[in-house]
Amino acid sequence: MYFMTSLFLVIMVMISVGFFTLLERKVLSYMQIRKGPNKVGFLGILQPFSDGIKLFVKEQSWPMNSNFLMYYICPFFLLIQSLFIWILFPYVLNNINFNFGLLFFLCCSTLSVYGLIICGWSSNSMYSILGALRSVSQAISYEVSLSIILLCYFLLIESYNFLDMMIMQSNFWFCFLMIPLFMCWFSSCLAESNRTPFDFSEGESELVSGFNVEYGGGGFALLFISEYSSIIFICLITCLIFFGGNFLSFLFFIKVIFMCFIIIWVRSTFPRYRYDKLMYLAWKCYLPLSLNMLMFFIFIKMIIYYHFFL
Repeated sequence: MYFMTSLFLVIMVMISVGFFTLLERKVLSYMQIRKGPNKVGFLGILQPFSDGIKLFVKEQSWPMNSNFLMYYICPFFLLIQSLFIWILFPYVLNNINFNFGLLFFLCCSTLSVYGLIICGWSSNSMYSILGALRSVSQAISYEVSLSIILLCYFLLIESYNFLDMMIMQSNFWFCFLMIPLFMCWFSSCLAESNRTPFDFSEGESELVSGFNVEYGGGGFALLFISEYSSIIFICLITCLIFFGGNFLSFLFFIKVIFMCFIIIWVRSTFPRYRYDKLMYLAWKCYLPLSLNMLMFFIFIKMIIYYHFFL
């Protein structure tokens, strides 16, 4: 039963990644006053399947000076990492419930750093190494403020369980509790998932494609799937924590789709940041704000405990 539910979850994530790419191409094209994919199938609905078939049947090539074993293992590692984190999603048939779901989420999300730096190092290319170093420093910087912002809200419910977070938001959405903190969370999620305007690991203008510049065909497809499945999961976590996510309601999935649309909207609107401004934003703006808010929530909890229990 566990195997079948996990297999069903993986298949659904793969399909959602495919149609998320179609949604992105459609939204970007209509925002630029053009049509986008509309030939393969009805209104281009089969375009993700044709893209996947095209990528996986391409001829496999590799750099002569690369570390061959690590070069091929790394895309599979990143794919497994991005799919493994979906265990946290407690859909109806899944009986797994984490009392320390927040810690599991933070541990699994930080594993992507190893995949990025191994991808850049094993390709033995200066462009890929530079892209890996930039993306790793960016991910480490924003994981600090990301985890502190999460701690602020999980401190309020006095639990690390995502189901408890869902139950506590039945009457009140946490995004209205502190809107600046939610905005910091959203931009930190964009930086963590290497999305515009923080896509420095794939800076096309200076690094061609960043850490995955030497990958093509199936290897690139695996990296692409891992990146987009992480983006969808971040949208799901955002809706769960800030928008009163109820896994048993259809409205929850509408919220997740809307968050995916917002991320695509940001890509079509904002230009890329400068890298020193990115680091300034992480260490001089988001980190002090999130630390001050954490101290504020701790102080409020201490006052409540002192008033009611002493």
